[in-house]
Amino acid sequence: MKDEIFRMYDIRGIAETELTDDVVELIGKSYGTLVRNKGIGNEIVVGYDARKTSPRIKDALCKGIISTGINIVDIGMCPTPLLYFAVFHYSLSGGVMVTGSHNPKEYNGLKMMIGEETLYGDDIQKIKEIARKKEFKEGKGIIKKKNVEDDYIEKILSITYPKRKLKIVLDPGNGTAGALVSKIFNIIGADFECIFCEPDGEFPNHLPDPTIPEYMESLKKKVLETKADFGIGYDGDADRIGVIDDKGDIVWGDKLLCIFSDFVLKRYPNSYIIFDVKSSQGAAEFIEGKGGRPFMWKTGHSLIKAKMKELNSPLAGEMSGHIFFGGDYYGYDDAIFASLRLYDILSNSDKKISEIVKNIPYYFSTPEIRIETTEEKKWKLVEEVKKHFSKTNKIIDIDGARILFGDGWGLVRASNTQPVIVARFEARSKERCEEIKNIVMEFINEKR
Repeated sequence: MKDEIFRMYDIRGIAETELTDDVVELIGKSYGTLVRNKGIGNEIVVGYDARKTSPRIKDALCKGIISTGINIVDIGMCPTPLLYFAVFHYSLSGGVMVTGSHNPKEYNGLKMMIGEETLYGDDIQKIKEIARKKEFKEGKGIIKKKNVEDDYIEKILSITYPKRKLKIVLDPGNGTAGALVSKIFNIIGADFECIFCEPDGEFPNHLPDPTIPEYMESLKKKVLETKADFGIGYDGDADRIGVIDDKGDIVWGDKLLCIFSDFVLKRYPNSYIIFDVKSSQGAAEFIEGKGGRPFMWKTGHSLIKAKMKELNSPLAGEMSGHIFFGGDYYGYDDAIFASLRLYDILSNSDKKISEIVKNIPYYFSTPEIRIETTEEKKWKLVEEVKKHFSKTNKIIDIDGARILFGDGWGLVRASNTQPVIVARFEARSKERCEEIKNIVMEFINEKR
C-alpha cells in the first residue's frame, strides 16, 4: 500500500497497480473502523462512477466495510452529488464514492464522508494508519440496494421555479451525469440536447473536465450551431460544472458564483459568500455590490464545505467549477443542482447569460500556469515567494501566496494533489497583468 495514494482531499491512484482488491479492502476495513470509533451509527452509503475499474473497487471496498459491522446502502452507478444527497437526506452515518473524477482513465479514487463531514487531511491519514496497524473492528454488516434518484429529483425540483422555456446543450463527457440530467431537464420541459451522454469509462470523446477549454470545444460548437441559450459541461462525477454562454465563451467558476450570488443574496441578505484564492477580485466587488460579505478561503472542496458551515454561508464557489449551495440546500458541491438553478435564474430573467456576465467587474487574467517541481520543493518555493514579496507587497497567505499589487495580484500556491506549483495573475489591464506575471515568474524561475 503506497503512501502517495492518501491525498489531501481523497484517496487516489492508478487503479490496477495501486488500488488493488487487497489494498481497497484494507481501506474499507479502516473506514468502517473509523465510523465505528466515531460512534455515530452504523449505516453508510456507497456509490461508484462510470470507470471500468469502479465496480471491482466498489466490491472490494464493501467487503472491507461490512467486515467491521457497518451496513451499506448501495446506490449503484451515480454522480457524486447523489451520494452526498443520500447521506444528508436519509441521515446516514457517512458515505464512500468510488470515482476518478476528471483524471485520466487509468486512475480511480475514493471520496469519503463520516456523518455529514467530508474527510480530508488528518482524517485521511488516520485511514492509512489504521490500515497499516490492522487495528480493525469486527462484525457482520449487510448490503442493501436503493435507488435515490426520485427523492433527489423531488428535492431539487421543489426549490427551483423555472418560468420560460430555454434551449440548452448538455455535455456529461461520458461521465455519470447524462441519464439523470436528461431526465431532470425533460421533466421541466426544457429544449435540450445531450452530447456524449452515455457513460463510458474509456472517455472516447474527451476527458470530462470542464476547466480545460479544449474539452469544452464540442459543447461550444454545438451551442453556437443550435443557437442555444447556454451549454453545460460536467466533470466525470458531476460535482463540477462548466458553462458556455450564448456567444460561445466560457463562463468561469468565479463569474458563475457571481450569477448565483445575485440570486442567493436576495433571499439571504448580508450573508457570507465564500470564494477560493484563485477567484477574481471582480467576484469580491460584485458580491459586495449586491449586499453580501465576500470571504476568500483556501481552494479544496472539503475545506470550503467546512468554512461554509462555520460561517453559516448560503453559497460558495471555486474557479474549478465546484459550486456549493447552502440555504435551502445541503451545502455540498453539486453540478446537477447548479445547472438546474442556473436554468431557473435565466428562465426568470429577460437577459441572456452573456449580458449578465457583462455586469460583473472585469479584470484581465492569465489561465492557470502549472509549474512542474517535486513534492518537497513545491512547499519550499511557495515559502520563498512569501518571504521575498512580503518585503514590498501585502500578501494574503491563507492558501499559498496571493501577492497584492494594488491594481492586480499574482497567486502562487502548491497543488495539494500533484508535485506542481500553480500560478495565476490578474490586473486591470492586459499590459499590467503581463507585467505582474513577469515580476513573479522571474523570481520563481530563478529559485527553481
